[in-house]
Amino acid sequence: MASCDASADKKPDASEIGNAGDSKVHVFSSSSELLDKLHEKWSSVKKQPYPAMYSSVFGGIILDPAMMVIPIDDHMVHRGHGVFDTAIILDGCLYELDVHLDRFLRSASNAKISSPFSQSTLRSILIQLTVASQCKKGTLRYWLSAGPGDFLLSPAGCPTSAFYAVVIDEDFSQCKEGVKVITSTIPMKSPLFATMKNVNYLPNVLSKLEAEEQGAFASVWVDDEGYVAEGPNVNVAFVTHKKELILPVFDKILSGCTAKRLLQLAPKLVEQGLLKSVKTANIIVEEAKGAAEMMYVGSTLPLLPIIMWDDQPIGDGKVGELTMALSDLVWEDMAAGPETQRLRVPYA
Repeated sequence: MASCDASADKKPDASEIGNAGDSKVHVFSSSSELLDKLHEKWSSVKKQPYPAMYSSVFGGIILDPAMMVIPIDDHMVHRGHGVFDTAIILDGCLYELDVHLDRFLRSASNAKISSPFSQSTLRSILIQLTVASQCKKGTLRYWLSAGPGDFLLSPAGCPTSAFYAVVIDEDFSQCKEGVKVITSTIPMKSPLFATMKNVNYLPNVLSKLEAEEQGAFASVWVDDEGYVAEGPNVNVAFVTHKKELILPVFDKILSGCTAKRLLQLAPKLVEQGLLKSVKTANIIVEEAKGAAEMMYVGSTLPLLPIIMWDDQPIGDGKVGELTMALSDLVWEDMAAGPETQRLRVPYA
């Protein structure tokens, strides 16, 4: 096809190319040479942060970090056609694995991605992966992709979808220090994409960076009707001056598994007379900023106290007693809750 650019046939001169010595790129002559280079990168790492990965492309569990890769032509890479989810590993137990798997497959269905395995097989793979990792505390993250195949928009050329998972060895503890947040100016996702845990997280990243640039921990989205929505990768919750626990309704935001578990556990504080009620509701910004207490709710937190929003103190500007009481409930559930919530990993 003829070019409409008159300069298309012009050959670049030396100044445009740069010095030949500077622009020469190494060509790896063999896979063994490339693997040596990858191992060289990881040889300086004192502690392997990713003790194990599963790839359906390879058909098994990988323990060598140099080989924990996915194909460049995977549609999750170049088109963002993929979904993901997470589970916590604490004291050798997987917390709320089945609840997360249920949401994972709902997200996949909404993204029009068919799993290469049944839910029971996915569950078995994740448990075996955790066993192989020997990790007793960390996170288990997993993805379903339209799969590798080509660089087109449609996944029609992908032979099969792909499933990936990785165990991340990381330390985390109950959050007891309060943080500052801002209202994000980054447009939030439409309900279709906000309620689906997909890999398109650029708005979330920009929202987090925006907060960090202003000296805050993270941000809060407000929808076009003026209602509080969610944080960049967490839910938010409020305790009113009337001792009501309120979480924004989930119709336009992600239904966080930890947030939903909080709603199940919080009535215990109602029984103790510490809270008056527990509910989800639309809450406008002015009402939210006037709350007695505010918190983020997410898997590894599980609750993070918020003491200031847009330079305005929440309540008395200190970590709230009810926030910590709620946090204790969820943390206790994570550490010593019922078997319906905690799956003990059968390490060898």
